[in-house]
Amino acid sequence: MNPTQQPLNVLFICTGNSARSILAESMLSKLGRERFRAFSAGSQPKGRVHPVALQTLRQLHFDDTGFTSKSWGVFAEPDAPQMDFVITVCDQAAGEVCPVWPGQPITAHWGVADPAAVEGSEEAQHRAFLDTAVTLKRRIEFLLALPLAKLETLAIQREVRDIGTR
Repeated sequence: MNPTQQPLNVLFICTGNSARSILAESMLSKLGRERFRAFSAGSQPKGRVHPVALQTLRQLHFDDTGFTSKSWGVFAEPDAPQMDFVITVCDQAAGEVCPVWPGQPITAHWGVADPAAVEGSEEAQHRAFLDTAVTLKRRIEFLLALPLAKLETLAIQREVRDIGTR
């Protein structure tokens, strides 16, 4: 899939781009290093990253700096990096009409519950963010384990979509 061995670009999309997609961006950036470049965006960005998302990243030893809540329109611009993968991480974003992504990237839905929607104690909120982060990390590890260079595009599409059910 990547004959030039350039890093593959992955865009994680969520509605608010304040929690789940930010978690996934940070984790893939570290775990995928030279193989992947991760980005995140939202269909209706909140304008700020949820502070518990950043705390969770620190707790799990991932980068928690430089993240912003931004619109997915940024990545549909002509000068934006071309995406190889576009992965939605929330059900609402998966059902929305997405921009047309140049280059026909592989798309998948890896829906996870919104930890920012959890009400209750501070402990319950932190637990929800941690649970979400662990699920996303596991899925990213499955992505990293795929022999992308050996698979045809349709097989990659199927495998990446299947990861969302794990």
